[in-house]
Amino acid sequence: MSTKRGDTEPAIYQIKVQGQLDERWADWFNGLTVITNSEDEDLPITTLTGPVTDQAALRGILNKIWDLNLTVYSLQRLDVDKGGIP
Repeated sequence: MSTKRGDTEPAIYQIKVQGQLDERWADWFNGLTVITNSEDEDLPITTLTGPVTDQAALRGILNKIWDLNLTVYSLQRLDVDKGGIP
């Protein structure tokens, strides 16, 4: 049996979407941290960050983003070993 980190621990993902969501959405997005950058009021960007247990859970989050008709700007798997968590 493999002992790689990916086999036992959830991966940390950062998903950026166009639109403004507040922290009240965190529960709906499986406990991800929800932060909106409103520097440019015309195009607010919301960043969802946190652990995702597996690819099925990631697909569920992306489906919720789709249901809200939000545009995905980026999706990154962060490298925890190199301090990738913001």
